[in-house]
Amino acid sequence: MMYRFCALLMLLLSCRLVLAESPTAVPAAASATTTPTAAPADTRDAPDTPTDEETHHPVVDRIVAVVNTHIITQSELDERTAMITSQLRRQGVQLPDQAILVHQILEKMIMDEVQLQYAREAGIKVDDTQLDQAMARLAEQNKLTLSGFKEEVEKEGLTWTKFREEIRNEIILSQVREREVENRIFVSDNEVNEELAKEKNQGNSTPDEYDLAHILITVPENAPPTLIKERQKKIQEAMNQLNNGMPFAQAAAAYSESPDALTGGDLGWRPSTRLPTLFVEAAGKLKPGEHSEILRSPNGFHIIQVINRRTPNAIANVNQYHVRQILVRITPETNPKDAQAKIMGLSGRIQGGEDFAKLATLNSEDESRNRGGDLGWISEGSTLPQFEKVIKTLKPGEVSQPFETPMGWHLVQLIEVRQASDSEDGKKMAARQGLRARKADEAYEEWVRQLRDQAFVDIRLDDH
Repeated sequence: MMYRFCALLMLLLSCRLVLAESPTAVPAAASATTTPTAAPADTRDAPDTPTDEETHHPVVDRIVAVVNTHIITQSELDERTAMITSQLRRQGVQLPDQAILVHQILEKMIMDEVQLQYAREAGIKVDDTQLDQAMARLAEQNKLTLSGFKEEVEKEGLTWTKFREEIRNEIILSQVREREVENRIFVSDNEVNEELAKEKNQGNSTPDEYDLAHILITVPENAPPTLIKERQKKIQEAMNQLNNGMPFAQAAAAYSESPDALTGGDLGWRPSTRLPTLFVEAAGKLKPGEHSEILRSPNGFHIIQVINRRTPNAIANVNQYHVRQILVRITPETNPKDAQAKIMGLSGRIQGGEDFAKLATLNSEDESRNRGGDLGWISEGSTLPQFEKVIKTLKPGEVSQPFETPMGWHLVQLIEVRQASDSEDGKKMAARQGLRARKADEAYEEWVRQLRDQAFVDIRLDDH
């Protein structure tokens, strides 16, 4: 996960970061708003006409959106708008109309908030100790002392306290995505073989990589024809602007409904295996700088732009791990506390000197028990992300602490590590990682969209 933190900082220092707003407390200034700040139900029923008492006090702040039980104030929106406007200007991105930009920024704040609320309900937290460790690692990865790191942050006009809370939220959002999306993604051997066969038929020994930007106009599942027509009209407006010379990044900031809209729709470099087939087929016909026609996918309408393309050199060597495991499954009939207690008990017995293979044979709840828990050689990218994360921290002979995945509770013993330079292994690893990332991207977009649809959102930006 640390690569996300490092990337977050580097984006900040290059003025490309869109930070998430802290969702915790309602600002004190909100108490002076012309709209009551009690429960959302009370707020929605508030009279439009101010009372005599209200007319004798200056308006300090006002509510621009209610997201379930949380409010977003005008001052918070203004602060975010000023920061993003500055970032876009430094990037050389021409700004869209101010009203459009503000609506885009508010929608991004809403999307962040619904995810943070979900995290709180799910019990996903980052305490101060974890945050301190993350900040120290961020400073180290950027070759700065903690005090030097703090100075760089404050040069960008952010307070250290504010930045720490933004990093806390970024960690939480990353954990939410990992738990609710990435850990549920499975790529079968058949899918990998089909991907490799497709590449072979296309004459690609190594998949091309594309640096892409895109514009997305979402279409809900089972949308009525009237809504589809409305959505189609919006993507056509974006296309008309592009055809009339509007820079792609400006059009993305103005029209796109993707989370990356406020960075000009930039998707960065991605191998073709990580991109939808629809995108790959369109990108293959474009030269750098050109954009596609309107594309239709299950989740909406798209326009993509090829910023650049490249064919990577030979695939790097692949690390492989020989491991044993003990698995205690969690099923609908299982008491989760019983499963956890069982794995903790087995961990204690191993620490007490009992043989891992013997305990696996007697207790593991998967077919590897017939081999003393031996899973054989596992290549990078071929297993669950949190499973791979654990085995990468182990030394040969070392046994992990108990950890949980969607499969259940695990104990893992690393037997040996090797590097496989065989190109076939490398191709399979690259294909599997690309397919996993593509599935995760698509699943995450759909999950966030559903979360947003299920939330109570009252936008009051144009009420005043």
